[in-house]
Amino acid sequence: MTTSSPRKRIPYGIMDFTRMKGDNCYYVDKTRFIEEIEQANSYFFYIRPRRFGKSLTLSMLRHYYDIKEADRFKDWYEGLYIYGHPTPERGKYLVLSLNFALVNADLGSYQQAFDVHCSLRFNSFCDTYADLLPEGTKEGMNRQQGAVAQLDFLCEACFKKGLWIYLFIDEYDHFTNKILSSPETLEAYKSETHGTGYLRLFFDTVKGGTDRGIRRCFITGVSPVTLDDVTSGFNIGTNYSLSPQFNEMTGFTESEVRAILDYYATTCEFHHTTDELIELMKPWYDNYCFAEESYGRITMYNSCMVLYFIDNYVHYGGQLPRRMLEDNVRIDYEKLRMLIRKDKEFAHDASIIQTLAEQGYVTGQLRPGFPAEQVTSPDCFISLLFYFGMLTIGGETRGKNRFIIPNQVVREQLFNYLLDTYDEIDLRFERDKQSDLAADMAFDGEWQPYFNYIAECLSRFASQRDRQKGEAFVHGFSLAMTAQNPFYRPVSEMDTQRGYADLFLHPLKEIYKEMQHSYVIELKYAKGREPRERVEQLRQEAIAQAQRYAATDTVQQAIGHTTLHRIVVVFHGMDMAVCEEV
Repeated sequence: MTTSSPRKRIPYGIMDFTRMKGDNCYYVDKTRFIEEIEQANSYFFYIRPRRFGKSLTLSMLRHYYDIKEADRFKDWYEGLYIYGHPTPERGKYLVLSLNFALVNADLGSYQQAFDVHCSLRFNSFCDTYADLLPEGTKEGMNRQQGAVAQLDFLCEACFKKGLWIYLFIDEYDHFTNKILSSPETLEAYKSETHGTGYLRLFFDTVKGGTDRGIRRCFITGVSPVTLDDVTSGFNIGTNYSLSPQFNEMTGFTESEVRAILDYYATTCEFHHTTDELIELMKPWYDNYCFAEESYGRITMYNSCMVLYFIDNYVHYGGQLPRRMLEDNVRIDYEKLRMLIRKDKEFAHDASIIQTLAEQGYVTGQLRPGFPAEQVTSPDCFISLLFYFGMLTIGGETRGKNRFIIPNQVVREQLFNYLLDTYDEIDLRFERDKQSDLAADMAFDGEWQPYFNYIAECLSRFASQRDRQKGEAFVHGFSLAMTAQNPFYRPVSEMDTQRGYADLFLHPLKEIYKEMQHSYVIELKYAKGREPRERVEQLRQEAIAQAQRYAATDTVQQAIGHTTLHRIVVVFHGMDMAVCEEV
């Protein structure tokens, strides 16, 4: 079915609001939040994971408040919520926009790069508003040395003319991740963000400008670390990152994803219903929650990943993308490799990522901010994982926040990190071996070599502390290894009261249509000192449980045309004593 009007383009990778509107792209309307932002405190901080729609939101706000674009209101916003509900401050500001992602993150040349970026933006600001600013503002600004002095000059010039600036800063903490990954730079980082450090002085100047030129600020990033380090230099800002009223401001709700799919189903070749596509996408892209009060009420999809999926689906005529994780997102996660080193600092028996794999959650207190030097404290590290999008709110346990891995995309990355923490040798499958073992299992039903390989790695690399943890370690390690199999989505269901764990290798049969085999694995563990009779007892229990789990509606609906194998595995200490099909 087609419509008479041109089909809207899929805005994958587009971060400029006016380009999106001018190119007739599909826009998920977030303009209703303008009212909320305007009612909030004037100096607004907003933290979200990478590629979650922050830059597009800033772009939408910039054009809305820009005095030079007041007469383009209909062009940009007609058909959107805010067009029928304009706010008092629409089109009232001189907009100054900075993007710290464009600043070289090397501390050795940071100040120079910072000055260059700010100077370019300040000159553009002067050119844009030349007819409103005092005569000679640009020339006078350029006679000042450095971003701090230049910003101070611009604030004073605007104040003299009764003009107000709306300051936008995107990725204000861009350099923080690099600092966190290099312990030797921590002291240099502190010198920039404390006392008379340059970044600290810049935020001091922003604060000073709020009573003589800067009326509003909107500042985004992916971590509150830098915010906490400069906060006393800019202690008038309010962090709304954990506020329930802004939980849905970036990312997509499920109703928004459904609306996108419903629209393209009427304009493109679709071979699946909206419900079918939601069922496929949800385990990979959904389940983010950024406010404790929103838990259990609504979850968010990663907007970039959703658009990647839909763009590929539409481009290939209703065929599902073979890769659920796009390369750009994978590269973004690679930038967080410093998490491995930070996690190791807890000691192997206290690894946060390892605990996630073993029990499916971790507990701690969600911190709204913390300095860089405290990142290796457990609560701060867990909070850092949350802000990076590696964890999400999953309720409460004994008065503490309960954090879970949000989805399969994140699980794949975290489990790869985990395997890297066990030994200097990379435990992830060698590329050829991975391809052969996984393909043989999925297409030929040859599962024994796959589990033998996992058992071999587990036995070889388990430390003494791991051996003491027993069942939890065996389950976590096995789950981390199976998470790398590209043909399946591992679904772990643990029942700690009865002491067993089920693992269902959910076949991605919609993507790999020729795969023929799926698996339920019942994993049991006997302590090394327990007798062989205990192994047989666990084997019998596992057989009954595997058969019961395999008969559930969840499994039966998921396997489709594939042959389901019920595999029983029993470890005796770190040795795999039983591995058989029942």
